[in-house]
Amino acid sequence: MNLIKSKQRVADHGEVFTPPWLVDAMLDLVKGETERIDSRFLEPACGSGNFLVPVLQRKLAAVQIKFGKSEHERRHYALLALMCCYGIELLQDNISECRANMLEVLSGYLRLEESADLYGAASYVLSQNLVHGDALTMRTSENQAISFAEWGYLGKGKFQRRDFRLDALAQSSAFNQEGTLFADLARHDIFVPIKTYPPMTVSELAHMPATDDPVEVA
Repeated sequence: MNLIKSKQRVADHGEVFTPPWLVDAMLDLVKGETERIDSRFLEPACGSGNFLVPVLQRKLAAVQIKFGKSEHERRHYALLALMCCYGIELLQDNISECRANMLEVLSGYLRLEESADLYGAASYVLSQNLVHGDALTMRTSENQAISFAEWGYLGKGKFQRRDFRLDALAQSSAFNQEGTLFADLARHDIFVPIKTYPPMTVSELAHMPATDDPVEVA
C-alpha cells in the first residue's frame, strides 16, 4: 500500500495514509470494541478506509461466530455491522473509494450480487454514513451541517434510524467522556434526534434515494 498518492496532496492537505501494521496495532488497543457488532466507530479523516475496512472485517468475523448458522440473522447483523461504521473525508476521490471498499468487503462476505436488495441497502447506508466534508468545521462539502444516522436492528428484519447533528454529538461527548459517540444520549434532553424514521426493511432501505452528503433535516 502506498502511503501517499502524490507529494502535492501531502503539501495541500497533509494526506498520508496509515500503514496496515500500525492500523492493526491501534485497533488491537480497543480489540473488544472492534469485535462488538454494534459498537460505533467514527473516523474523522477516513481516507479510502484503511481504518474502517479492517474495523468492518473484525465486526464481520464476530457476526460469523455469533450468527453463522442462521443465514437470515447473519445477513441482517452483517448489515448492522456496516451501519455502525462512520467516516468523514475532505477529498471526493477518497470518500468514493472508501464507500466502494466497504461495499466490496460486505458484498464479498455475503456473496451479494449488485441486483440484491441487501447490496442496495448497504450502498444507501454508506451514502449516509461516509460523508464528504470537513470534520473540523463539521460541515459537508456543500457547507451544510453534518448529520449522522444512528441505526439499530429491531429484529425480524426491521431497522430503526434516527438522525443526529454531529456538532450536538460532539458536545454530548463532554458529558460522557468515557462512553462512545452515541452513548447515553437519552440522558440529556438537549441531544434529541433531528429526525426519526419508521422501522425499515432491507428492501425499503435499498430503494431509498442515495445522497452524497447527509445534511441537517429541518
